[in-house]
Amino acid sequence: MDNAATALWNSLLHQLSNVSSTFSTTFLRFSTTLVVMGFALYYLYKFLFVGKSNMQPDLPPLLVKPWPIVGSLPEMLRNKPTFRWIHKLMEDANAEIACIRFGNVHVIPVFSSEIAREFLKTQDVVFASRPNIISSHIATKGYLGTVTTPMGDQYKKMRKVTVNEILSPVRHRWLQDKRDKEADNLVRYVYNLCMSAGGLVDVRVTTQHYCGNVIKQMFFSTRYFGKGKENGGPGFEEEEHLNAVLTLLGQIFAFCVSDYIPMLRGLDLDGHEKIVKEALRAVEKYHDPIIDERIQQWKNGEKSDPEDLLDVLISLKDGKGNPILTVDEIKTEILELVIATVDNPSNAMEWALAEMLNHPEIFKKATEEIDRVVGKERLVEESDFPNLNYVKACIREAFRLHPIAPFNVPHVSLEDTTVDGHFIPKGSHVLLSRPALGRNPKVWEEPLKFKPERHLKQDGVSLTLTDADLRFFSFSIGLRGCKGIHLGSTIVFMLFARLLQCFSWSIPPGNGPTIDLTEEEDSMYMAKPLVAVAKPRLPAHVYPVHLA
Repeated sequence: MDNAATALWNSLLHQLSNVSSTFSTTFLRFSTTLVVMGFALYYLYKFLFVGKSNMQPDLPPLLVKPWPIVGSLPEMLRNKPTFRWIHKLMEDANAEIACIRFGNVHVIPVFSSEIAREFLKTQDVVFASRPNIISSHIATKGYLGTVTTPMGDQYKKMRKVTVNEILSPVRHRWLQDKRDKEADNLVRYVYNLCMSAGGLVDVRVTTQHYCGNVIKQMFFSTRYFGKGKENGGPGFEEEEHLNAVLTLLGQIFAFCVSDYIPMLRGLDLDGHEKIVKEALRAVEKYHDPIIDERIQQWKNGEKSDPEDLLDVLISLKDGKGNPILTVDEIKTEILELVIATVDNPSNAMEWALAEMLNHPEIFKKATEEIDRVVGKERLVEESDFPNLNYVKACIREAFRLHPIAPFNVPHVSLEDTTVDGHFIPKGSHVLLSRPALGRNPKVWEEPLKFKPERHLKQDGVSLTLTDADLRFFSFSIGLRGCKGIHLGSTIVFMLFARLLQCFSWSIPPGNGPTIDLTEEEDSMYMAKPLVAVAKPRLPAHVYPVHLA
């Protein structure tokens, strides 16, 4: 037994030795293969990705060396207002495109028309979204509107409604009588100031409320939320509403820290969210009761035919007869259009009138054109606009030299791309500088001088207020361009033409020989609101003296 067991044991050891040798050889070969494959994959990765990354264009020049995690937010907080700080950095660097990192967001300021066209024309589709900003998120009830909503199904839905149902040429013609009513009230109000207040007119207040009145007529069929004043001017309710609207305008895209570090939202470290919520409540105090009551009237059958744009929005139905818009979508869409209407036309009018008071020869040319085209026995009408090129040139020049905002509404890149030889990462915020584009000495001769003639180079061509080459910025272009260009242009044309036609304007006694054109530090408004003396220049019977 012992010999047999020994023989068996020896045989087993021999076989195990063979297996071990085979396993060792196989393991060695397998390990060697893994190592070789590892090296191969490593160099393949370097060739395809690391090498490619090395060949990738650089970001635009960094204006400030970013800190870890927070980027250049500490510098942003130390240098208010942020837009002037960014412009100073760009000017010091003599840069046409640059980069600042706030948190993990690459903010790309652009000072060149040529580069701006690459963003909004050549690669328009890539930069067709909007940033997720706390103020616009609050104001639009979670992006239920059009202007500030990021690219997606909700934006496409609301854009279709805006273009086809609110701002279409058919609707524009349908609402002309409401616009005419407010144009007449504008003249009546200023005429009454001439008769009762010595002609002293706060141009900013007058023009802002006119713009607000137009959009209120179009949506609510009303000029006043309260009683208003007997002379046609705004009452307390209009003043409160307008101040809240302008506050919302000033807070949207206001370089808030939590916009770049979202985890800080809710803490409201700089009071930004509180300001937006309070202003929104003030606006909704006037909008919501009208909207809610009107919706109920349509449900009860008290209304069946649209009289204004609110009725249009309520009456929109899908193929099954269900409302296309929710109540919150209706409220948000109206709020966005009210916000978008008030500031741009009124700001252009205030600056243009101030510049023309400092250049009487320009004033004379503009009024002579109106007298030649329209005469003095009737008021300017919308049908006259195509023939008033010099007047429109004055407005274009005001938009060029004195834009309402330092930057356009930010565009966000939907993917990595290259612009002007620079790498633009997905999610970057692109800011086109309105003053830098309009005052670029490479594009405009004497860029800081108010010269309407510079826009009159093509005889017989009716001017518009937009510039497709982005040499100045009045209304945005492209996929996310302003859908209300026609309406906005009509409002500012009428505002400007009526005030020039109906009144002569002069600098108040004691103000010095010229108007101070200094900009406000925290905005692009005139530092001192324009106050001027108005006197009637038409026969008395032309003025609408009764309240419409």
